Amino acid sequence: MEPFQLMHISVTNSCEVQPHEKTVSILGCGWFGFALAKALIKDGFQVYGSTTTPEKAERLETEGIKPFVILSTREGISESGDFFDASVLIIAIPPGRKPESTAQYPEKISSIRDAALNGLVRKLIFISSTSVYGDLNVEFSEKDPPSPETASGQSMVKAENILQQSPLQTTVIRFAGLVGPGRDPGRFFAGKTNIPNGRAPVNLIHLDDCVGLTQAVISNQLFGHTFNAVAPHHPSKQEFYTQATNNSRLSPAHFIDELSVWKKVATNRIPDPLPYNFKVADWNDWLSAGKL
Repeated sequence: MEPFQLMHISVTNSCEVQPHEKTVSILGCGWFGFALAKALIKDGFQVYGSTTTPEKAERLETEGIKPFVILSTREGISESGDFFDASVLIIAIPPGRKPESTAQYPEKISSIRDAALNGLVRKLIFISSTSVYGDLNVEFSEKDPPSPETASGQSMVKAENILQQSPLQTTVIRFAGLVGPGRDPGRFFAGKTNIPNGRAPVNLIHLDDCVGLTQAVISNQLFGHTFNAVAPHHPSKQEFYTQATNNSRLSPAHFIDELSVWKKVATNRIPDPLPYNFKVADWNDWLSAGKL
């Protein structure tokens, strides 16, 4: 996907104009955003969803999502309509894997911030990542400062800061590794051998909990916070992925029984202030059930 560029524009909206409280715009209706949009519609929200092609827009529309094809140009976006006139904006676009995309990510987030402020948005949820924490052989929670070791993690931290320092009431949700339909963890290491660091703990979250946590933030109006979104169970890599590979009936994965670099990411903000019960709290139970 090409970098998503928005124009830097001045803030001119009137404080007398307010969006309907049950409108949510999701910038990036991909794997997570699409699932979230469908859940929010069931909750009675009007959902605006962005995509990059007319074909994907048709899919959104069939699910009751108001689609916006947002294209990037050198001048900015060609048309956003009333996309930024929602009560809540959710930014669910990752930095990308290409070095140039990662480098441009903070500037892209700055432009999105400006577009949101020029619209009616005043509350924002930014989907970040636990990559903001490095493998420092410790356990992290929200009280610990970020310590990114990768370019992607560093860009995420910059993006978080840009939004948290803006006038928008911003909540950051840091997703761990993603598991769920279309992301079978059994395929991650299938057939591989001598995989290092087999005893390192995993930091994962299921799609159902990604959606549920975000819904809980909105329904409880918990803006201005940071939450780590990680299942509370942290089995070892070799334990989790060996069973996942067996479940998928794929070639077995073989790990080196060692513990070198690792991290464990937890949250100290669930259930207080965020009242939420994980749908997938124990990975052994989930694997035993054979579900995705």
